[in-house]
Amino acid sequence: MQARWRGCGIRLLVWSLAFLGSWCIPPNEVNLLDSRSVMGDLGWVAYPKNGWEEIGEVDEDYAPIHTYQVCRVMEQNQNNWLYTNWILTEGAQRVYIELKFTLRDCNSLPGGVGTCKETFNMYYYETDGDEEEGEDGGMRDGTGMTEEEERVLKENRYIKVDTIAADESFTELDLGDRVMKLNTEVRDLGPLTHKGFYLAFQDLGACIALVSVRVFYKRCPLLVKSLAEFPDTIPGSEASQLVEVAGHCVNNSLPLYEPPRMHCSTEGEWLVPIGKCVCKPGYEDISGACQVCKVGFYRSLLESTGCSKCPPHSVARQTGATVCTCEDGYYKIESDPSNMACTRPPSAPRNAISNVNETSVFLEWSIPLETGGRKDIRYNILCRQVLPEGRGLDECGPNVRFLPRRVGLSNTSVMVADLQSHTNYSFLLEAVNGVSELAKDHPKQYVSLNVTTNQAAPSPVSVVRKGHTGKSSIALSWAEPDRPNGIILEYEIKYFEKEQDSSYTIIKSKDTEMVVEGLKPSSVYIFQVRARTSAGYGAFSRRFEFQTSPYLTATSERAQASIIAVAITLALVLLAVVAGFLLSGRRCGYSKAKQDPEEEKMHFHNGHIKFPGVRTYIDPLTYEDPNQAVHEFAQEIDVSSISIERIIGAGEFGEVCCGPLRLPGKREIQVAIKTLKAGYTEQQRRDFLWEASIMGQFNHPNIIRLEGVVTKSKPVMIITEYMENGSLDTFLKKNDGQFTVIQLVGMLRGIASGMRYLSDMGYVHRDLAARNILVNGILVCKVSDFGLSRVLEDDPEAAYTTRGGKIPIRWTAPEAIAYRKFTSASDVWSYGIVMWEVMSYGERPYWEMSNQDVIKAVEESYRLPGPMDCPEALYHLMMDCWQHERTNRPKFDEIVCLLDKLIRNPSSLKKLVNSSHRVSNLLVEHTTADGDCGTQSQTVGEWLDSIKMGRYTELFMEAGYSSMETVTQMTSEDLRRVGVNLAGHQKKIITSIQEMRVHMNNSTVKI
Repeated sequence: MQARWRGCGIRLLVWSLAFLGSWCIPPNEVNLLDSRSVMGDLGWVAYPKNGWEEIGEVDEDYAPIHTYQVCRVMEQNQNNWLYTNWILTEGAQRVYIELKFTLRDCNSLPGGVGTCKETFNMYYYETDGDEEEGEDGGMRDGTGMTEEEERVLKENRYIKVDTIAADESFTELDLGDRVMKLNTEVRDLGPLTHKGFYLAFQDLGACIALVSVRVFYKRCPLLVKSLAEFPDTIPGSEASQLVEVAGHCVNNSLPLYEPPRMHCSTEGEWLVPIGKCVCKPGYEDISGACQVCKVGFYRSLLESTGCSKCPPHSVARQTGATVCTCEDGYYKIESDPSNMACTRPPSAPRNAISNVNETSVFLEWSIPLETGGRKDIRYNILCRQVLPEGRGLDECGPNVRFLPRRVGLSNTSVMVADLQSHTNYSFLLEAVNGVSELAKDHPKQYVSLNVTTNQAAPSPVSVVRKGHTGKSSIALSWAEPDRPNGIILEYEIKYFEKEQDSSYTIIKSKDTEMVVEGLKPSSVYIFQVRARTSAGYGAFSRRFEFQTSPYLTATSERAQASIIAVAITLALVLLAVVAGFLLSGRRCGYSKAKQDPEEEKMHFHNGHIKFPGVRTYIDPLTYEDPNQAVHEFAQEIDVSSISIERIIGAGEFGEVCCGPLRLPGKREIQVAIKTLKAGYTEQQRRDFLWEASIMGQFNHPNIIRLEGVVTKSKPVMIITEYMENGSLDTFLKKNDGQFTVIQLVGMLRGIASGMRYLSDMGYVHRDLAARNILVNGILVCKVSDFGLSRVLEDDPEAAYTTRGGKIPIRWTAPEAIAYRKFTSASDVWSYGIVMWEVMSYGERPYWEMSNQDVIKAVEESYRLPGPMDCPEALYHLMMDCWQHERTNRPKFDEIVCLLDKLIRNPSSLKKLVNSSHRVSNLLVEHTTADGDCGTQSQTVGEWLDSIKMGRYTELFMEAGYSSMETVTQMTSEDLRRVGVNLAGHQKKIITSIQEMRVHMNNSTVKI
């Protein structure tokens, strides 16, 4: 009976061959054992020997087939073992066992079977070498153990892998119908830690045929991807483990940014690629292979996708070019991109013109006809003095100044100052670009200009020294001007008691010293000196303060009492005049009356005069507790009413954000939110809220509106209205040339209206500039940034002054720079700069000139030229704002009135500042009152025009003042009878008349 079942097993094996077929091993699997591929006996050991039986057959191709089968179902207590040979792991830490087998259904067996199972067990045992075993699988170690004891010892060393059950079993009927049901089961082992292992199969009473056993491990096979090669890699032992593998670039390629890497999974799959390779310069990727660039093409960057044709004026004469070589006469610099055409130096500048003003020359030219293909054009100036009697040329000395500079000019104009008078000069203008230095063989091209300077007034006296001082006299001495520009005929000394500059005395001297007498004891006087040549007077020196010796008598006490009485009387008269002015209303046209800090003091609340119905500014510093000022002028807002949506910038104390503000009973509005960063000191908190204390006092459509503050929670916040278009300077640069003149004038009118409000409130801004003007969505401009005393210290536009601190030099009036005298008149100067910024669409005032050059140029009467396409009326207003004497500048209410007239009459804006006008206005001419010019050649109309009072010409003629002789006899009462009612205009005309009297009398005159 037993032989019969074994025969059935053999027949079963033969039938199963048809179902085995042939299969291909996946590329990511490596066989360690495959029973189908062994040509001879497998050499596996069975125990007992009558248990597992090896059956050798051949398939239809006569290839050997090794099958082990067992079917001892008729006997009780079966325990049949089959041991494989030692299997080398080849370094794999996890292996897989694939079993193909058939199994008889126990229910199909006839009755009387001793035992029957439909499963079998699989075991393994790890070792580092092939252990010597006996033929029966026992271990003969000479210990004297019996065969059974050795067998038990061996079995105990094996570790069970799993119990294997069949998904499909066959029956007797299947044998008759020759239907085979082959089972395939796969199990994995790991992690393995030894060099190899044995497998064992245990049968406990099943009818089974083990058709094939395949042991393999998985690997990530050799891979070439994106020009990177990754070697065969054995995965790790854990199922979820990824092994990182570095690749190397092949086929003329290089890593891009970082070396290529991939990760090998336990399933033998390549995952998570990082980095890649690209063709090296001179090659391009064609269908996954790097091919060399052809002649005339190049590739210089790894990021480039393919070879590119050489740019203009360059060639690549060989294959594999990484750069193209410039043709003869063309050049490149290192910073030029590889795809940029080769370039050459520019031609000479064109259309050069000069404009001589005494010892200064303004040069202007057009860009070269041939730029060489580059945009980085700069200009150099060579100045040479023509020596007398044809002795050649000599380079100008170091005292000659070029504004803004002599070499590397980006603008097509330059001011040359401090030349010698009545001297011939030759100027060579050269255009250069980035490759000019490389073009050694390229001849330099210049345009030449020959000019002759005029007779010029002497330069200012630099130093005035004090000598012996008496009770009523001071001895003065000074040095000759650095540039006399001729023979000094005389000196003029102007002096007045400090703070009394409206009344002064002028005396003359032929020498460089003078004793000034008739002064008050123990009084401080201001002295200024200027020189005169045949060309006229130079500018006055800066102010020098000297004090007389103290002396006090009963007589002087009575004199002082009289002075005090006169001062009180004058103050009452001044109040009456101002009140009359307020009641009479404002009229268009400039009064240019003196704007003085004393006017502003009348607006202060602590003990000073207030005008009825006029709201005044209160300095937060007057409060002992700064927090009181904050809560008096700013509304406290609950932090729950604010939502921060995004950050729009950064301020000095923290971030600037925006978001909605939802106040009870009010509609939701968008606001800007300034936050105070964490870790602040109490002083920083006060400084932060100080600006809110100022802003909270203002309520005007052209002043940024304060919504409130958050001080009772953190972070501390200042909430203002949100201005969609940001700062005016940036907004204009982004929209260059996009607005009409009327729109620009409308913006300027809004700024002037806001400044008029601040001036009426008694507040001096000190930092009026386009960067501190905000623009909303409908182009309304609003004045902002009221933290000047704090912000100026960190302002990049500011510069140190000789008196300490920082101020924005390019926007600040001369008296504010020199003496820290900030008034509404200094704000007017800054407003003129803002006008220039607006009409030039955000161009930087004074361009690349240094701050020190700006200070010197302004003091020497240099003024910004009119912007391109700027209406002449607006430029005249700018020039009036830049009057050196602050009393001659217009007030903000006059500026608003004039801009309103221009807006109502657009035709007045059609006349533009042309090129010649722009040049002639670069230097503000000295008025005739400052020179030695007489009044004989002037008509009354010309005189009034020269002091910008031409509107009164007809009134003067109608009243009979048709000659300058009669004009010089006029008084303030005469002016009122003529019809000059504005106090500022009266003062300006009377001052000019007094100056004319001084020069006509040519002697010491008390004004």
